[in-house]
Amino acid sequence: MTLPESRPASTVPLCRHREDCRLCQSKNVAVALPLKPSPLADQYVPASLLKQPQPSFPLDLYLCLDCGHAQVLDVIDPEVLFRHYIYESATSSPGLVEHFKKYSEQVLSRVRPPRGSLAVDIGSNDGTLLRFFQKAGLKTLGIDPAQEVAAKATASGIRTIPVFFTSEVGRNLAAEEGPAALVTANNAFAHSDELADMADGVREMLAPDGVFVFEVSYVADLVAGRVFDFIYHEHLCHHSVKPLRTFLSRHGLQLFDVERLPIKGGSLRCFAQKAGGPHPTRPTVTQLMALEADMKLDQLEPYQQLSDTLDGLRSRLLVLLAQARGAGRRIAGYGASATTTTLLHHFELGPYVEFLVDDNAGRQGLFSPGLHLPVLAPEQLYERKVNDVLLMAWRYYQPIVAAHRRFTDAGGRFILPLPELKVLPL
Repeated sequence: MTLPESRPASTVPLCRHREDCRLCQSKNVAVALPLKPSPLADQYVPASLLKQPQPSFPLDLYLCLDCGHAQVLDVIDPEVLFRHYIYESATSSPGLVEHFKKYSEQVLSRVRPPRGSLAVDIGSNDGTLLRFFQKAGLKTLGIDPAQEVAAKATASGIRTIPVFFTSEVGRNLAAEEGPAALVTANNAFAHSDELADMADGVREMLAPDGVFVFEVSYVADLVAGRVFDFIYHEHLCHHSVKPLRTFLSRHGLQLFDVERLPIKGGSLRCFAQKAGGPHPTRPTVTQLMALEADMKLDQLEPYQQLSDTLDGLRSRLLVLLAQARGAGRRIAGYGASATTTTLLHHFELGPYVEFLVDDNAGRQGLFSPGLHLPVLAPEQLYERKVNDVLLMAWRYYQPIVAAHRRFTDAGGRFILPLPELKVLPL
């Protein structure tokens, strides 16, 4: 297909505040979870760019009081966020390759697309998921605006078009490639400010019996598990089933199944088809809608309770860190991801953490967004005689602690900030 020209980022504001709900366009929205402003979460920079300013932007989570959708309404220009994206699935998130392998197996067993039929992945990144579909005999096509990542994926054998997915792109690809038996979107369905247009594009691409499968963070897990650090400017939407079902129906799509997954702090895997498609609606849809009603996720109360809990955790953590620094203990952070940025800035941890370490060699040598903490290899915990390690990657604390027993054996402490403040070993 003919690629649309990239729009110069300077033609629109870097950040704009949306006044209405992204799903239903209601203006009856209110701040549900106030968060401190943050720089762009994944913009770790090399030393050569340290003098360039990295402004912070509002990051409050809003709730639509009409449809119940939770969302960030301060929108960063997607050209800035995604054209030069550095995240790659195969290297940036522990366990994600294995997750996509199981994902592909489960989806193929459910959908059973014929060999040679088309599978399209929106926000395909380095093609990790599509590679499993390709091995199963499907024709694959990736769509991802990150130009360098898309070129790398194409060179590796996964054809990837470097564009933002729109309804126009969907129509053009359906005409050129034929209808898709399978369309997937993993977290990309939470990244776009234009979800209505994206949903229309998916409908344009799907075969009459095709299936749209997408994974997104689940707001029920965000609230219950205190996973607030998954809120950053890429993650505009934090979905729940009830508003999603209504939204998809409005765009000619039917949500017929949902699954809860532990990945990324708690996610939903959603299955949708064209309205009137062959798949019956499974009980999981209404079951999760009932759970959401019990949790009052369409009301402000649970988010306000989460905010109060986070304020208490932050206060206790800052006291602990101040005592450690006062005793002459050196503190480093473990983990240098986008979630680290939200945690660092909302909990105001910059004055206490000397540097970050990360197992991803691609992050080592860079500096964190805004605070410019250096990212080093984990061996530096020992070389620099660190006493306390703050587990920024707190969801992965068990393998991290297990891999660094010699740190605790030598008297070091791991500090777990969430979901409860703990000092390890206990």
